[in-house]
Parts: sequence; C-alpha cells; structure tokens
Amino acid sequence: MSTKPTPAFTTLDRAEHLRDQPDSLQALISGCCLVKVDREGRLAASGDGDCLHVAHTAQFSEHWHQASFLGLHQQQAWFAITSDEAGFEVPQWLDLRTAASRFDPLQAGIGAYARALTLWQQRTRYCSACASELILTRAGHVAHCPSCNIDHFPRTDPAVIVVISNGDSILLARQASWPERRYSLIAGFVEPGESLEDTVLREAMEEVGLPLSNCQYIASQPWPFPASLMLGFSAYAPLHPPKLGNELEDALWITAPALRAALANGTILPPPRVSISRHLLDGWLAKWPD
Repeated sequence: MSTKPTPAFTTLDRAEHLRDQPDSLQALISGCCLVKVDREGRLAASGDGDCLHVAHTAQFSEHWHQASFLGLHQQQAWFAITSDEAGFEVPQWLDLRTAASRFDPLQAGIGAYARALTLWQQRTRYCSACASELILTRAGHVAHCPSCNIDHFPRTDPAVIVVISNGDSILLARQASWPERRYSLIAGFVEPGESLEDTVLREAMEEVGLPLSNCQYIASQPWPFPASLMLGFSAYAPLHPPKLGNELEDALWITAPALRAALANGTILPPPRVSISRHLLDGWLAKWPD
C-alpha cells in the first residue's frame, strides 16, 4: 500500500503567517466563512445536513476578534467560533462523525479542524503551572499566561492503528461496546517515551498476544475525539490463535475471500467509511482481488 492521506478529510491552507497579523485577518473578514461549533462539539450544518452552515461577514462582524482563524481555501478565509460567542440561526447541529459521513472531504476537514481547536480552547482556560486565566493569542492557536509567561498549545494525542496480516489472512478484533458484528483493527495510544513502532508492537502483544515484524507506516488521519491523531501501519504476524487481553471481546484471523463474503452477507460489519481503519482495511483487501 502506498503512503497517502486518508480520503475522509482534506485541509485548508492554514496560512500560519497570518496568525500574528490582526490587521490582515480583519481585512479577510469581508467575504469570509465562519464555522460555528457548540459546547458539545457539534457543528452547525445546513438544513439538508450535507454541508456546513456558515455565517458571513454581516452576521458576526462585531464578533470577528473572538473567532479563530482556520486558514484559506481559494483565497477565501475560514474562521471558527463557539456557539455562545455569536448569535445566528442554525438549521441543525451534527456531531462530527455524522457530519464527516455526509460532508465532502474539504467540509469534513474544516469541521474536524474547527471542532478540535474550539474544544481545546474550552478545556484550556487556566494555566496548568500557576492557575491564572489564559488569554488566546495567535488567532486562537496559543493560550498565553500573562502571569508566568507560559504559552499553551493545542493538544494532539498520537495513536496507532495497524493492519496485522499473514499472506491473504488479516486479524480483526472487536470491543464489547461496539455495535453488534462490527470488527476493526488493533489500535492504541502512544505512551510517553515510546516510538510509534514500539507502540504497534506493544498493543499487538497486549491485545492479542502476537509478535509482529515488518512494521511499516501507511497513512494518518486527524481524529478529534477529542484530540487524537491516528497513525496507520501494517505489520506481519504468525498465524497463531490470538490471546485476548482485557480490552477485546473477540479477535479472529480471516482470509480475504471469507472477509468479502462476511461483509456482503452482514456477518461482519466494517468500520465507518470516514475512519482510517476502514481506509486501511479497504486498502488491504484491494491487494487480494477475487
């Protein structure tokens, strides 16, 4: 499988250099788009739910300084704001998973970016060093402490997810909390002082008791639930029966033909299409055509 971004999200030109230029940002307000995110992390969506519902200049011009600059797309500026900072009508609110399944990749990417940034802002109001109230700077991307002069930056939690295979057999697993019959791939968070490759090896041993080799990076995907970055890998394992750890309800080896049949008849439900796990699974299946 080639290294390429997952298709669920594409991003803006973040134009990072503009974050320290308030006059330039104010000039961009004319004709810009504003994404509204509520306190639960839901996105303002259009009436039919297939795209973001955006406010334009006249609807929030007096609140522009409270909005966070996201970036540019075809020279149009995009900003984000939390729901209690600007008042405009919203046809409906959608959680990010639902929005990502309905929006095109650009809109889904903008929504994911807006949700991740505004949620971090809500949860980063006081300095972790001295407990003073923080001030947002750099167009919403830095929380500055005026008392101890520390800058706090948006949090990102790296996690790995891995296609474990042996020839035309792949290892699938499920957690008890998932919808019935849904299976996915082994995944887990990176621990302090740990490389990505070491995390892949550790998670496989903890969850299914299998040693891995030939670990290779494939692709990544932002996963703001609330602040993860999923890093996808492939790896080889011997065809030993999985030994379940505490996190999984089931794990099994299945061949590509058997998996196709199970997906077709509903015996196995795949991960959602917006997830990197689905992207990795589809990529592996494509290596084993009928």
